[in-house]
Amino acid sequence: MRVSPLRCAARILAGTCLLSWSLPQAHAQPKGDSAQDVQRRQAIPCASTAAAIPSGLAVVLPSEDTRDQSVNLRALNNPFMNGVHVQINWRDIEPVEGKPDWSKLDALFAAAESSDKWVRLSIFPGFFSPEWALQGTKTDEFEIQYGPGHGTPAKLPMPWDRVYLGHWFAFLRLVAQRYGNSPAFRAIGADGPTSVSDEMTLPVPRQEGTQKWIGDGYTAAKYLDAWEEVFRFYADSFPNQCISLSGPDLPILENGKRVDHPERMRAKQDIVERAMRVLGRRLTIQSNDLHAGHAAVEALDNTDFINSYSGRIITGFEMRGGSQGPVASQIMGAEGDPPLALRRSIDKGMALNNAGRHINYLEIYEGDVLPADMQPVLEYAASLFHRP
Repeated sequence: MRVSPLRCAARILAGTCLLSWSLPQAHAQPKGDSAQDVQRRQAIPCASTAAAIPSGLAVVLPSEDTRDQSVNLRALNNPFMNGVHVQINWRDIEPVEGKPDWSKLDALFAAAESSDKWVRLSIFPGFFSPEWALQGTKTDEFEIQYGPGHGTPAKLPMPWDRVYLGHWFAFLRLVAQRYGNSPAFRAIGADGPTSVSDEMTLPVPRQEGTQKWIGDGYTAAKYLDAWEEVFRFYADSFPNQCISLSGPDLPILENGKRVDHPERMRAKQDIVERAMRVLGRRLTIQSNDLHAGHAAVEALDNTDFINSYSGRIITGFEMRGGSQGPVASQIMGAEGDPPLALRRSIDKGMALNNAGRHINYLEIYEGDVLPADMQPVLEYAASLFHRP
């Protein structure tokens, strides 16, 4: 009996469907695809047409999601969602060197292709690198600064370490070989010299401050050189994809300085220009911290900075988090009223810049995509992308 790809994908995530029965041909071999399988698939190069960029609303499937994975497909198939942002940790794909487990990504790519949704893929190394990739790598211990595991001490490879980056690039070549020709694969997050996500952030201990990083050999030039190498690698290895850069920033300025707003803004602009020289029209910049309320700890608000580039390069926002619950709704903009909180955050992110342009895409967490009372807000958000 032949099972539809989308239905089988849902059953794969639930653990009840064999991968080889009905996934698209390029996904049919869990151990790896043949060259013929890869060539059968067609991808439209990023920015080659207006339809070949991430656009509209996308649902965020976070890396720490441990629920029944079939729920992901309900969110992906929401009629107001144009795409899906898949987050996953490197160590969860390749716990053993050279033996990646593609099953979760296979199912999600199959579902996206079947439902004509685009994919932005973020794979997190840094704190979430497999243990084998840290052998022979210079590391130091820091507390995870936000997100899953917040406050937990963990080993972090130095962002510029040659052994670490070599392992990371070897893994990314496998990702490109398997998914690079998928028609759904619209964008991938540039990553590597990072810590807890694909953002350009590093943990800075409260007591040792930047001196710990200086003792580890940090210099702004060394950090930026690692990022330029990453830009070149992604440009060559993912020729069909847009390359997203999240939170462009220099987390530690030269000589260990951290708080100098004019100098920090110059550094952010320089990073975007460096990336543009390598990636051209394929560059996407975004912030992952969109919210209309206030959090206990606030980072620098990058909303205006990102949106200032709208109309010149591809831009987007990811919500800071979901709006469900009193604390979350307060952070997102309206305590106790998740739909209003989400709408206020949407309005902030979709504001027009001085040139009358807005961002290309907006990413909303799965928990805000599924509830019935959120559907009018999602419909409203989708309508904003059709403004003249």
